[in-house]
Amino acid sequence: MSKVGFIGAGSFGTALSIHLAKKGYEVYLWDREERVVEEINNKRTNEKYLKNIIIPHNVKASTDMATVIDGADFVVIAVPSHVVRLISKKISEYIKPAQIIVSIAKGIEEDSLKRLSQVISEENPNNDVVVFSGPSHAEEVSIAIPTTVVVTSTNMKAAEKVQDLFMSSALRVYTNSDIIGVEIGGAVKNIIALAAGICDGIGYGDNAKAALMTRGMHEIVRIGTKLGGKRDTFYGLTGMGDLIVTCTSIHSRNRRAGILIGKGYTMKEAVQEVGMVVEGISACKAFYMLKERENVEMPITDVLYKILFEDLNPKDAVFELMTRDKKDEKFL
Repeated sequence: MSKVGFIGAGSFGTALSIHLAKKGYEVYLWDREERVVEEINNKRTNEKYLKNIIIPHNVKASTDMATVIDGADFVVIAVPSHVVRLISKKISEYIKPAQIIVSIAKGIEEDSLKRLSQVISEENPNNDVVVFSGPSHAEEVSIAIPTTVVVTSTNMKAAEKVQDLFMSSALRVYTNSDIIGVEIGGAVKNIIALAAGICDGIGYGDNAKAALMTRGMHEIVRIGTKLGGKRDTFYGLTGMGDLIVTCTSIHSRNRRAGILIGKGYTMKEAVQEVGMVVEGISACKAFYMLKERENVEMPITDVLYKILFEDLNPKDAVFELMTRDKKDEKFL
């Protein structure tokens, strides 16, 4: 069986390592924290990220990145979006051209406004980069609850290899050649999920959430097609599918953080309470700048930006959305 190296032992990286270990692969996990590595190797758990989950013995953890990457057919970047550039630079010291890089982070780079596959490729120009996306909470993947995702790449032969790598009776993997659409859909849905959580925290009901998700889908399609994504992609797993699960699930960090903000927590207090990275916050900042550059109307992103970075009261933000100029419902 092939060796697979994961760079990052967070919740999703750990869940996918468990999945591949059960398929018989030799799996290595890198993490910078010695405590995390020792817990995985000695106790077969990673309690901070996955509660009450046993990690198979063919998953080995290490703080030595070279050990994890050496001899691996696939190197999975499993870190938050804001450190993808840094990690991509680090792995470039060890990785060989034949090794396929898999990106599971969702977002865009805040400074450059580039998609994460572009960032990874800039630092590792000789490697194929495959994006793995879709509605896939780590808590469910780790216990083999049926899940369906999509993979994409500028080299679809590499994407097909990653499809074969992860495919199982519990994890169905589709391919999609629209790399722009897949990445943008997976990133913007975090913004809408954060906003949906705020609605829940305020105490609004199903009517409000249905409206938010529907109009949020409109924003995903609008910015995604402007950037070159295909409209159909956003109605697939990485758009609508990911939007549904992230806006409604108890596992969603973005929704949980939004609930706290809706209840009156500050952004920093909400993130501290969640205890893990909330990708919707950085995504909101990045896409606010991107939609300004591209002259794309994204009203939900606008008011969420004001809540997060300009201290707008969430109820006032909803009032602002509800009292916008009347118009015909056109999806584009």
